[in-house]
Amino acid sequence: MFNIIQRRYLFFTLSAIIIIPGLIAMIISTVQYGAPFRLSIDFTGGALQELRFDQPVQPDAIRQIFIDRGYGDTYVTTAGDDRTVLIRSKFLDEETKVAIQAELRQTIGDFVERRFEAVGPTIGREVTRAGGTAILVASVVILAFIWWAFRKVPHAFRYGICAVAAMVHDVLVVSGLFALAGLVTGWEVDALFLTALLTVIGFSVQDTIVVFDRIRENIPKRRGEDYETVVNRSLLETIHRSLATQLNAMFVLTAILFFGGATIKQFVAVLLIGMVSGTYSSLFTAVPLLVVWEKGEIGTFLRRLFGRPARGAA
Repeated sequence: MFNIIQRRYLFFTLSAIIIIPGLIAMIISTVQYGAPFRLSIDFTGGALQELRFDQPVQPDAIRQIFIDRGYGDTYVTTAGDDRTVLIRSKFLDEETKVAIQAELRQTIGDFVERRFEAVGPTIGREVTRAGGTAILVASVVILAFIWWAFRKVPHAFRYGICAVAAMVHDVLVVSGLFALAGLVTGWEVDALFLTALLTVIGFSVQDTIVVFDRIRENIPKRRGEDYETVVNRSLLETIHRSLATQLNAMFVLTAILFFGGATIKQFVAVLLIGMVSGTYSSLFTAVPLLVVWEKGEIGTFLRRLFGRPARGAA
């Protein structure tokens, strides 16, 4: 029988290799932007316009018009082609918006307004607070549910902690890669990012519970086997189902990512990255953590890290 659990530290190392650059990117973003990510108007407050011009335009020319009117931190980028632009600026009242659009028509050319969103700073703060609360509440509910569902299994609390640890792993992977994308391509975190992140958490926990449930079934059936063998057997029995289920969704998301509209590209990218991470963490993070905890390897590692003698040593 192929022993996946035996390679648990290889999986932990791979996770660290992916997560650490993301954490560094979040630190850099915090220094540059005052937050771990580039924040959209959903969080900072401001205005977002999507304009479709009759001819190709230069984003710098559009941005200069906003700068001349005192909106120096305006961000202008093309969306899909060189005729459609997204303009993010400070909050615009109706009078200012009309005046700027009139100048754009006179200076740049005629256009069609496809979208205009204005969010005040108060709403931005509410979105931030609601997003953080949602993730915190999800963590507590997941921990309590798994603890109750596995209450007849020895150390049921560990199952809940490991599931939450896998969830945190996915949040760090998605957040870190998004922070990198923000530094490299200018991606900004908006309300859709939180929606995608919460969806990723759901996928991750669902897969983790499937494996944990098989472990719960196999423990009384395999009383003659040690815990690591039972867990490895359970993982092998469920891995094909987990991969088959998630790969179908990944193929669909990949198709949408490459052929869908520009406005949902970031949302789909977060879902795809999170689904890959969620599948990985359910199989190769949450389950190995159970074994590490059961075998007391966490304490051994910490004692070695701080140079303390092992228990029982002279």
